[in-house]
Amino acid sequence: MLDVCLLGTAGMMPLPYRWLTSCMTRYNGSHLLIDCGEGTQIAIKEKGWSFHPIDMICFTHYHADHISGLPGLLLTMGNAERKEPLLLAGPPGLARVVENLRCIAPDLPFELQYHEWKEKEEYFSYKGYEIHAFKVNHNIPCYGYTIEIKRGGKFDVERAKEQDIPVRFWSILQRGETVTEEGRTFTPDMVLGAQRKGLKLTYCTDTRPTKNIVEAAAHSDLAILEGMYAEPEKIVKAKQYKHMTFYEAARIAKEAQVAELWLTHFSPSLVGADGYMPEVWKIFPNTKLGKDGMSVELMFEE
Repeated sequence: MLDVCLLGTAGMMPLPYRWLTSCMTRYNGSHLLIDCGEGTQIAIKEKGWSFHPIDMICFTHYHADHISGLPGLLLTMGNAERKEPLLLAGPPGLARVVENLRCIAPDLPFELQYHEWKEKEEYFSYKGYEIHAFKVNHNIPCYGYTIEIKRGGKFDVERAKEQDIPVRFWSILQRGETVTEEGRTFTPDMVLGAQRKGLKLTYCTDTRPTKNIVEAAAHSDLAILEGMYAEPEKIVKAKQYKHMTFYEAARIAKEAQVAELWLTHFSPSLVGADGYMPEVWKIFPNTKLGKDGMSVELMFEE
């Protein structure tokens, strides 16, 4: 099971009913945060989730509405007596940007570790998350993310017994690890069936539509994509400032054959967003307007 919460849905500036951009996932006791706009720690508190188990923060890019909440969050985590290292990942310049922000959060009781994306596409495994970072088309370096939870094949008890594999090794093999004892080697393929369908989340904001977003998002259980503008005439601004409209996000979801689409990162000028949804549903019916605190439990198929 993968918990997903859209903590903040505003773009550019916070509003009385919208915090700035951020999204959190929970899997197997580990929390991952994507972006950390102003007010993120308040949004986490309002949701009733904890920031103490956050193990990794991924940044799409370094515009203020995506990272300005970081110093306050770091201070709060420090005040909660966190001691474990925190991993930060993002486009080139990450360490420089964060260390400059830390002038107002200089003393932390935990280490910050940095992982900067260098290539157009990168893959990274961390605490059960399979992360795919892919470069998108904004006016500064910006990345989208897919978060996957892989699921191995089903453990076959009868095969394990037939091959006289000691019970104490079963859980190790089920985790995909190999065991050797007294000249015998036991491998996962001896007891596991074919790999089963896992879970996949795609998160992408601040970009024009690109082919690689479609490719990365293919068959996602949930895609959370930018819908900066809904008014048809705002396509001119979308192209100028390199953002997406509701309709462009819906077309990406349709092409990628995702199961569900949530729109996010709305312009502060957007009023009456619900009124534009009938046209969006004509393109991709299973589209929802993102709201702060909106969450879902993505479940493995049985």
